[in-house]
Amino acid sequence: LADLQNDEVAFRKFKLITEDVQGKNCLTNFHGMDLTRDKMCSMVKKWQTMIEAHVDVKTTDGYLLRLFCVGFTKKRNNQIRKTSYAQHQQVRQIRKKMMEIMTREVQTNDLKEVVNKL
Repeated sequence: LADLQNDEVAFRKFKLITEDVQGKNCLTNFHGMDLTRDKMCSMVKKWQTMIEAHVDVKTTDGYLLRLFCVGFTKKRNNQIRKTSYAQHQQVRQIRKKMMEIMTREVQTNDLKEVVNKL
């Protein structure tokens, strides 16, 4: 559907769960978000470091979310070297910062605002 509408964020897949049925209407709630396989494969490349982090955090309205985050190193401007790897200590620092940002952003918002940020 997103391909037909020329949507730029067509690679996001949202999962909804039905909580209640009222006549012909279904009341749904957010149940997850994922990226399509082709988007994930296009982001992963050789000659760079992939950094993954995950965190369990509660929203202000009491929902417990498990967030996963993926980051990649990139070349600097005017870099000649082919590779752009991060050292293990740098990876740990970046992962820690990713977890801090995810925790801060989710703890201060409710589920609706968190989903809008995605």
